[in-house]
Amino acid sequence: MNPNLFQAAAERHLPGALALLRDLVAVNSFTTNASGVDEVARITAAAFVPLGFHAETIPCTFPGAGHHLFLSRQGAGDPIVLVTHSDTVFPPEEEAANRFCWDERPAEGRIYGPGTIDNKGGTALIWLALMTLRDAEPESYARRSWLVAVNAAEEVTGNDFGLLTSDRCRGRARAVLVYEGGPVDEQGWHLVVSRKGRSTWRLEAGGRAAHAGSKHHEGINAIDALASTLPRIAALTDAAEDRTVNLGRIEGGTVVNRVPHEAAAEWECRATHPASLERADAFFSSLSGGAHNGATLIAHRTGHTPPWPGGNGTLALFARWESAAAAMDLKTVAVPRGGLSDANHLWRLGPTLDGLGPAGGNAHCSERSEDGSKQPEYLEIATMVPKAVMNALALAGMD
Repeated sequence: MNPNLFQAAAERHLPGALALLRDLVAVNSFTTNASGVDEVARITAAAFVPLGFHAETIPCTFPGAGHHLFLSRQGAGDPIVLVTHSDTVFPPEEEAANRFCWDERPAEGRIYGPGTIDNKGGTALIWLALMTLRDAEPESYARRSWLVAVNAAEEVTGNDFGLLTSDRCRGRARAVLVYEGGPVDEQGWHLVVSRKGRSTWRLEAGGRAAHAGSKHHEGINAIDALASTLPRIAALTDAAEDRTVNLGRIEGGTVVNRVPHEAAAEWECRATHPASLERADAFFSSLSGGAHNGATLIAHRTGHTPPWPGGNGTLALFARWESAAAAMDLKTVAVPRGGLSDANHLWRLGPTLDGLGPAGGNAHCSERSEDGSKQPEYLEIATMVPKAVMNALALAGMD
């Protein structure tokens, strides 16, 4: 394969990729803005028609969300699944208040705007990589089965998208390729080879109210019961197990002259290895029961996203992308990541690699300050072509 052919194809299609990105960014697609999410899906589906893809939309089960989009092109073997998402974290009111919209600044080499890096830029990168592959290696492109899976509600980490994707590839994929943003620095182009899983929990303490002055001895202080338990929860952070616990929210009591009868805390726990997260969950579950002062404690697991631990299949995929980068005189770096993505729900379908999208920064940020201390989400324009070529070269070499 001649990398120069891929480079020329990617450069030829870059204006089209940026035009697609601009159309996507122009539509507010906050997760519960269903009409906006569906419009992004419509624009995306139309862009993939020239590549021979057929569209299917399925309602998302998350309340208020739009439709998942599945774009398929039939060929030989298990499909290569390319994953992105149509929703963002920015409500329409926030975009309007901060005048956060498409803002191309060539002098900076950046495009600012909602979803530019998370993850409408990833959608445009998939389109650019497939256009590049189709032009440079048409036979390779034509003989494979492809599935572009577009999550309507990735930002709320539901699991229905994973189940629907599995149904559409009959539980098997040649590869699962996730186009979340991938940074580049002096070490090279970062590709994600594992992600931590997460459990979220709530602990409720029930005591007995009493007047804090005249009847203090009759009260059972729920805040006291909760506070004495929190250090035990925090102690589950363990570097040796690559596990963290973050106590994120506490509530309780009403006024200072009343013994508080209710209190609650919420936290998350993240770990790379499933067994490590399971051990933590077992401990959190055991907290239900009586507290030292007679209060009642009830622990609830409020959410769970499984870890993606990587493994040999992922490392083999990384090696393929590493070889593609080397053909371009570039280097890749295998990195774990603590944040969640669709890879957490899809990795069991087949070998998985993440971080395949363009580079950028400040995801989930919409503010810009005059002193420059705050800058909104952006995409680095110069990373689009190299990342598309790297992806296309790697895809062309897949059996």
